[in-house]
Amino acid sequence: MKLNLQAKNILFILLGAAVFSFGLVNFNMKNTLAEGGVTGINLILYNLVSFDPAISNIVINIPLFFAGWRFFRRNEFIYTLIGTFSLSVFLFIFQHWITFDFSLKHDLLLAALFAGAFIGSGLGIIFRYGGTTGGTDIIARITHKKYGWAMSKTMLVLDAIIIVLSLCYLDYRQMMYTLVAVFVGARMIDVIQKGAYAAKAVMIFSKQSDQIADQIIQLFDRSVTLIDGKGGYTGRKMNILYCVVSPNEVFRLKSLIHEIDPNAFVTVNDVHEVFGEGFSINDADNGLNQRQPKKNNE
Repeated sequence: MKLNLQAKNILFILLGAAVFSFGLVNFNMKNTLAEGGVTGINLILYNLVSFDPAISNIVINIPLFFAGWRFFRRNEFIYTLIGTFSLSVFLFIFQHWITFDFSLKHDLLLAALFAGAFIGSGLGIIFRYGGTTGGTDIIARITHKKYGWAMSKTMLVLDAIIIVLSLCYLDYRQMMYTLVAVFVGARMIDVIQKGAYAAKAVMIFSKQSDQIADQIIQLFDRSVTLIDGKGGYTGRKMNILYCVVSPNEVFRLKSLIHEIDPNAFVTVNDVHEVFGEGFSINDADNGLNQRQPKKNNE
């Protein structure tokens, strides 16, 4: 099977592994906080028998690679290998070569927030560019393929078991701060995977759809998509307008719609990522390029 690896993806996976490792070494390990997945097992071994996580990460993942390689597409598998081995390399670097003093045992809440922010950001970058760090992701793929178990549920159960096992070296106070770190990390992963900028998707149901569409094009420098619709109760056909705008344009748009048709029905939904001709995350004012209105939504 032909590989289609991209240098950009590999570079960002390496960056994500570096950010992840920095957070794990300087905030989890130095402040005795746990973590889920294979990383959590690495921390258990580190705190109980001083086994270097840079080594245990490879030792644990190698048999998982042999068991699960056929459940990955080839590109995914190569990116996962890069993510896993680079994670071990950066763990070694931040433990032994580039060290910092981030001991925050006097303020475990701050330590947990930093741990979640760095680990979540690192994993989010790795996931966004097609990689993983191996571990429970491989186990989840195997159980999904063989037994039909949902991957998300399998990973949740494994993470919960590993975090509970971490009580062998944690007290309940450290456990609660670990849960804070895990929660923050999960939110960071979502933000990075979905995009930090949230645009708004607006659907407009109105008898004056043509007039509203014209005003959006003229006043907002955007276009709209007209979708054929039919009222379920009245059976009357109408055009449904679909438009994507930045958050700071929503109030103006609703005011415009209400002015033209006070009886219009409008829904507004979050759009976590926008790309394509006419939209880019480069505009300093609102995050969206507003040029080329006739192609934005068509």
